[in-house]
Amino acid sequence: MARTYYDPQSTMQSARTRYFVLNRFGADGGYGDRWIAFKLGPLPITLPNTGDRVRAVRYHDLHHVLTGYHTDNVGEFEIAAWELAAGCRDYWVAWVLNLAALAAGSVRAPRRTFHAFVRGRACQSLYGEDLERLLRSTVGELRAEIGLEVAEQRTLR
Repeated sequence: MARTYYDPQSTMQSARTRYFVLNRFGADGGYGDRWIAFKLGPLPITLPNTGDRVRAVRYHDLHHVLTGYHTDNVGEFEIAAWELAAGCRDYWVAWVLNLAALAAGSVRAPRRTFHAFVRGRACQSLYGEDLERLLRSTVGELRAEIGLEVAEQRTLR
C-alpha cells in the first residue's frame, strides 16, 4: 500500500492538521480525550489516554506525517518498528507500545515491519525535540533533518 503523501513545503502544523482530518482524530488529534479506543484486528481495545501517552503521541503523530505510514493496524506496526529503530529516548510509553506493536507486526506483516525497522535505523526520531520548532518547520526540512531522504535512497538500491 502506498504511503500518505504530505507536501514538503507545508508546515508540520498544517500537515498535522490534515493528518487529523484524514484519520478523523478531531481538531486536537484526541490529545484531550480521557480514553483511546482502537481495534487490533477484530478485538476492540480501550486504554486511558494518560499524560505520558499524550506526551509521546504528539511526536508519534509527526512521525506518521513524515514517514507516510498509515494508521491502520499494519501502518501502526510499521511506525512502531520505525520509531524503535530511530529511538524513543526517555518516552517509556512509546517503548512499551511500540514493542507490543513490533511483536504483532512481526507475525502479521513481517516484511513491511522489517522494512520499516531498516528504514528507521538510518533515521533519528523527533522524540524530545522542541515541539513548537517542529510545528513551524516544513515537512521537507524535517524529513531531511531526521535522515528520511537518505534512508529512502538507501532502500531504493
